[in-house]
Order: sequence, then structure tokens, then C-alpha cells
Amino acid sequence: MTRPTIQHAACAAFVALMLAGCSTVATNELLVPIQEPPPAAAARAGMAEVQAARLPYTDTGGPGEAVVLLHPATGNLRSWAYQQPALAAAGYRVITYSRRGHAGAEALQGSQAVAASADLARLLDQLGVARAHLVGVAAGGIYGTDFALTYPTRVRSLTIAASIVAISDTNYMRESSALRPDGFERMPSEFRELGPQYRAAHPAGVAQWREIERANTISPATSAQQRPPLQSRLDLDALATLRMPVLLIAASADLYSPPAMFARMAARIPGVSTLVVEGSGHSPHWERPDIFNAGLLRFLRGDAK
Repeated sequence: MTRPTIQHAACAAFVALMLAGCSTVATNELLVPIQEPPPAAAARAGMAEVQAARLPYTDTGGPGEAVVLLHPATGNLRSWAYQQPALAAAGYRVITYSRRGHAGAEALQGSQAVAASADLARLLDQLGVARAHLVGVAAGGIYGTDFALTYPTRVRSLTIAASIVAISDTNYMRESSALRPDGFERMPSEFRELGPQYRAAHPAGVAQWREIERANTISPATSAQQRPPLQSRLDLDALATLRMPVLLIAASADLYSPPAMFARMAARIPGVSTLVVEGSGHSPHWERPDIFNAGLLRFLRGDAK
């Protein structure tokens, strides 16, 4: 099935790249709407046994297609308060989990580094999931892409949001790193990862976001250096080999992965769909769940209208 492109008119970089006939969506909102997380959908909680570790997960179960949510480096399985109930209400089986070093995960001291994509494969095996839709934000997008390249037959679709992704591509990473000044990684995480509109409009939401981050055992300042190994090479050439439906969600105020950088990935992925969340920083799933969820659900259904 050919999936149409979803796009906000305000992003000139994506406009230049998108094919003729793609649909556009615009928003004139000046203020971020205050949104509180809805009640979570009923889900079974458990611990998955992976190599030298135990990872906490939740699973709504049911007959629907599985959607696995892959959290950012600053997040954990609690990062999906806005997406889990929305996806479950739409009939999907929703699975969240925490990676090693994140809230609730238990790893043996001194154990060797294990690829996050390998952990995900073991989690899906234990839950009896043969194929799933993957939705990854920031670091979750890196590991979701690694899984899609390593285990392509197990992926129904791949959504990558606010993520650098092509970390094995020297030129891409040089240009991406040049966007951020020295000392950027030492700045407060909420400044780096939440847009100024959201921080100004929703201080209570910022506090909730920080509470989720503080539950992790891994240090945000060193999470990139402690990144789990990859099973596949993540560069622009590798992205061109993806054959499952792919949605790229960029955010206009993202200091890590602005739309202009996402456009370079979009140009390489066959049949890619795109969405730009205006005014959001590096956490569009948290800052603008209304736009994020609507675009994600349209993509999963194969319907952009």
C-alpha cells in the first residue's frame, strides 16, 4: 500500500523535497494547548528476561496489531502517557518497556553491553509478537531503526520522531553536531529537549517530564557515551534499504534534529511519509500529543486524510 505524505506547510525544507500531489496540514495556533494525560488503558505489567537483565514492560494485549513504543534517552516506559491510551482506544495492542539503565530495568553488574535491538527481539519473543509497528522518539528512533534493519521481517512499519538516527554517517553527524554549541550536553535536559513554547505554557507538564527522567538510573549527561551497541550500520545508505512503511516526524524547534536535517533522511527512504510538528522541541510526543497522535494514527491506518 502506498502511504501518502503528511506535511505542515511551514517547513520549507520538506516542501522542497516532497513529491507533487502530497497533502499539507497547517496550524495557526500561537499557544501550546494545555493537555493533561488521559487515564492509561488497562495493561498487564511484567518483567522480560533478556541477556543478563530484566526489563519492565506493559502490554494491553488483545487481537489488534502490536505497536511497540521506544522511549527517548531521557525517558522510560512512563513516557507514553499520551500515546498508550490513544493507540489502545484505536484497537492496537500497545507495548511499552524500559531499556537498560532506565526506570525499573535490572541489569547484572559487570555484564557485557548488549544491543538494544537484541533486547527488543527477546521481549517480542516472550510476548509472542511476530511482527509489530515500531514508534521511536529520539534515542528510541535510533534503536527502532537498528531493529528494522536487523530484523526487517518483524517490522510492520517504522515511525521515527525527533531522532538523529544516521549516527554512523560521518558527514551527517558532523553537520548535525555543528548545530549545537560546546557545552550543549551539559545544559539542563528540559532546555535541550523541550521547546520554549511548551516550557512557557505548561510548567506542570515540564515537571512531569522531569519526574519521569529522574526515575532513570543512567545519567542523562552520559547516556550518549553509554549508548548500547548497534547490530546494523545506521547511515543514509542504510536508510535507503528500508522497505517497510516509514513515517518521519520532525519538530520545528528541535535543537537536535530540525526539519532540515530530517529532510536529508527523507530524501533517501523509499515512499517515506513525513510530518512536521510546529513549535515543538525534541519531545513532540509529549509537547504536542494532539498533532503527534493524529499523524501517527493516520499513518498506521494508511490514510492521511
